[in-house]
Parts: sequence; C-alpha cells; structure tokens
Amino acid sequence: MIEERRSIRKYTDQKVSKDQIETIINSARLAPSAKNRQPWKFIVFTEDEKSKLLDVMEKALYIEQEEHNLLPKSGFGLPDAFNTLRVMRQAPVVIIVMNTNGKSPYEPIDSDGRVAEICDSLSIGAAIENMLLKATELGLGTLWVGNTCFAYDDLMKFINSDGQLIGAVTVGYCAESPNPRPRKPLQDILEYR
Repeated sequence: MIEERRSIRKYTDQKVSKDQIETIINSARLAPSAKNRQPWKFIVFTEDEKSKLLDVMEKALYIEQEEHNLLPKSGFGLPDAFNTLRVMRQAPVVIIVMNTNGKSPYEPIDSDGRVAEICDSLSIGAAIENMLLKATELGLGTLWVGNTCFAYDDLMKFINSDGQLIGAVTVGYCAESPNPRPRKPLQDILEYR
C-alpha cells in the first residue's frame, strides 16, 4: 500500500459509504501515540455540511488574500490554498482533523507544552498516514490538506469543537492515476553511526 498511495486531486462523484469512512477512521484510532494520549478527533463533512464548511474556508481565504492578517509571511501559499479548496469541493468527503489536546496557535506555550504539542502532532501524523493507507487499500484516493491554516479562525468558529485544527483529509474515488512523485534517494536520507 505504501508504494501505491498517491495524493489525489481529482475525484469522481461516486459516494463513499459510511462503512468505508468508519473503516478509515478506525485505522486512525489504531495508530501509535505518545504516552497513549490518542489526541485526535475526526469530523466528517459531506454534502451540504461540506459545502458550508468550504464556503467558510473560501471566504476566509479571500480575506487573508486581501489583508494578510493571519499568516502575513505566508501569502505565497495562498494560490495553492485556493487550488486545494477546489480539490476539497470536488471530493465527496472532507475529514477535519483535530488535536484534542491542542491550543490555539496564537496562545503562548511553555517548553513542556511545546514538547507535548510536538508529540501530539507526530501521533496525529501517524493516525493520518494510517487513514491514507487504509483508504488506498479500500480503492479510494485521499489528499492530506494543510492549507486550512489560512482560514484557521473562521474554520474553528464554524466547526465549534475544542482543541486545535490540524488539517483535513479528502476522500473519494480517484478520477486520476498520478505517477509517483520524485523522492530523495535513500543514501541522501540515511546515516549510520
């Protein structure tokens, strides 16, 4: 499955079943987590609720494009965020990923909190990877989305859930079969001591 997984940006309109979604989320639940904190929550959006969520995101992206208040040094990423929004609209399912232990990225954090946040982020990353691989096994495509950061405040208000918004995962049946992306050679990333 690892070699077969791709980031999918084009989906058919075929629906994803509730059983498939729950199988994918269950695979996330089985991921390793630091201190077994299991700091994740997954909120599934489909159909009308997905449209409302993405309308909120789109409005926030336009505001950020004009005002650059949220991420003033990251404006170069906004064109990609708009493209990601298009992909999210096309996908039948958008799963919002939350860190249940997380705090707002605007709040100060001490060193103990920073270490816990890093550990929780790593745990959530493992959970998301499990989701992507399980979806691939089920014949579905996914995209791991980080561009929610440009609309953080508005999305958090709409989602109305405790914790920290980490990102999203789109899920659907693939309408494309992308070639593998270039990867660094093993000798560039491996070091023995």
